Amino acid sequence: MKPVDKDLQRTFFGHPRGLASLFFLELWERFSYYGMRALLILFITSAAAGNNPGLALSISEATAIYGLYTFFVYILALPGGWISDRLWGPRRAVFIGGCIIAAGHFTMAIPFVTAFYLGLGLVAVGTGLLKPCASSMVGDLYPEGGARRDAGYSLYYMGINLGAILGPLFCGLLGEGYRWHLGFSLAGFGMAGGLISFRMGHHQLGDIGLMPREYSNSAAYIRLRNQFVQGLAITTGLAVFTALLIYGGILHISLTGLVSYLSYLTVIVTLLFFLYIIFLGGYDGGEIKKILALLWLFILAAVFWSGFEQAGSSINLFAKELTDRHILGIELPASTLQLFNPLFIVIFAPVFGWLWTWLAYRQAHPSIATKFSLGLFGLGAGFFVLSWGAANASAANLVTPAWLMTTFFLHTCGELCLSPIGLSATTKLAPKNRMSQMMGIWFVSAALGNLIAGLLAGKLETLPPSDLFRTIAWFACSAGVIALLASPWIKKLIKDVT
Repeated sequence: MKPVDKDLQRTFFGHPRGLASLFFLELWERFSYYGMRALLILFITSAAAGNNPGLALSISEATAIYGLYTFFVYILALPGGWISDRLWGPRRAVFIGGCIIAAGHFTMAIPFVTAFYLGLGLVAVGTGLLKPCASSMVGDLYPEGGARRDAGYSLYYMGINLGAILGPLFCGLLGEGYRWHLGFSLAGFGMAGGLISFRMGHHQLGDIGLMPREYSNSAAYIRLRNQFVQGLAITTGLAVFTALLIYGGILHISLTGLVSYLSYLTVIVTLLFFLYIIFLGGYDGGEIKKILALLWLFILAAVFWSGFEQAGSSINLFAKELTDRHILGIELPASTLQLFNPLFIVIFAPVFGWLWTWLAYRQAHPSIATKFSLGLFGLGAGFFVLSWGAANASAANLVTPAWLMTTFFLHTCGELCLSPIGLSATTKLAPKNRMSQMMGIWFVSAALGNLIAGLLAGKLETLPPSDLFRTIAWFACSAGVIALLASPWIKKLIKDVT
């Protein structure tokens, strides 16, 4: 793949001009995603009557829908990456994915229940196409690799979190403050803005992200494309047929039941995958030990995300029902409090990056497994704080936003100990010929965690918030203790990998 022409270099904060195109695309995509996510659980559980009607579903149904949606956002990144690599190329996949996302948000803006679910599905499909491809193009801007590529990704990461801050703020103010469907449409306009800036910046990317012409005209490509169309038609037909069976009452599966079945299926398929590559992959003892370490990290990551992803569900409901959101006489929408996590990431990500470097210099750098345990402790500590605040909260005695701010701060510290470390560890531990598959497995851990998060959040129907948050806190901290006790064994498995 050809690098970007030299006259296009060093024009966006000292980086290739193509980074600006991808920066703003990701900013607006995250604006749309986090803006809509902040509204989702609140819209589904809001009363069907009044000035701003919602769907009036139960908490268990709403959190199941939330878990299913976030599950498919992550799991669809696997076929999305395959389509990008084999059929369309990253640039085309990004643009088509963005168009599908925008169409999904605008469909959700139509005040009909069917339109809401259809739009939600479109957003999940579009995100699965866009998310893995945009990040890969950033790397292609730096064929030389090295520190400059790391700096480029850091700048790109700022765009992600800037969008994650602005989305809940503006979509929340408009959607929760006035009309839910206006908030959904604003998310769509944000994605449309990102697509326009991306399309206008195509010339800044040179040949990056384009499928080689000689491959797209080959017989192998045409055969693969035909197989994809056939597979897509079969999959779509099965999905529609299953939906009609459920809608018609012939197939009796509740939303929570569907989430449970998908959780079991995800666990079984993942374990079978690991068993296959361990026993039939043809790897030596050293490689198998690293694969076993990756399996352990997968389990810990799924546990972490099952708690962390309460942010958009149970914590969001707590912010709405039991938090005093009045500032200077104005009541802020509950959804706007979702911006604390990305705000803390922007502030503290450089601090954690410096901390790991400083500890390594002093030869006190914690192992990968130890960092994962710290991440789980941060998650558990945040829920202990929130449980403490919720213990005395009631409709007549609302808690201050400081409880949520402290919780999000601790959760962010946990995230910075686990999420970027997990991504880096996957690239270090995965067999070279299964790198993409193992990166996909990392996203599967997040997908599984989101499913479990939906089931856990649904317990708010039968448990007081303080009991639910305390249970999650003990679960996370117990997992952290187990991870810490197992860290010497994991360190022996991976030896010199840090």
